[in-house]
Amino acid sequence: MANRVKLRVMGLTYSQTQTGSYALVLAEDAGKKRIPIMIGAFEAQAIALHLEELQPPRPLTHDLFRSFSMAFGVELLEVFINKLEEGIFYSELLFSNEKEEVRIDSRTSDAVALALRFKCPIFTTQEIIDKAGIILEDKVAEKEEDFIGTEVEDETLEDRTLEELDALLYEAVANEDYETASEIRDEMKRREGKE
Repeated sequence: MANRVKLRVMGLTYSQTQTGSYALVLAEDAGKKRIPIMIGAFEAQAIALHLEELQPPRPLTHDLFRSFSMAFGVELLEVFINKLEEGIFYSELLFSNEKEEVRIDSRTSDAVALALRFKCPIFTTQEIIDKAGIILEDKVAEKEEDFIGTEVEDETLEDRTLEELDALLYEAVANEDYETASEIRDEMKRREGKE
């Protein structure tokens, strides 16, 4: 399959057109084109948690799936976004148990969430890149604050002690308020960098 193009997860951004939805932005590994894929809030949360390196108090579905697979010696080798029809992306997961390889159909949002957890590559076709890929203007592409997973300034967090931040982080994760947890974690990392 010489036609395959490797992708990387660039980030998530709130949808400007669909309320309650997010755009998962995938980027060519060796190019300038980006592929925005509309996904739901649950899938966005699963991806954002991993990008933010946040650990929920209980395993979410994708974490459970990875644990289950690893317990039975099944590894996810790759994700392949193989089709685009009427604005919907279709994906396949390639699994291996060392004896055989099996391809399984998947929603692209789930496939990406699993790829992040298994640390496996994501591929698509050149045709899909040509059809759905966009080149962001340099100014827009550099505005990382538009993506989930980037530093968020919050004056109220800056006034808190590390102990208070730690307690707030635990509370936010326990309440599954991952956006707040991400902001708290970023503030804690910022302070660690200054020490």
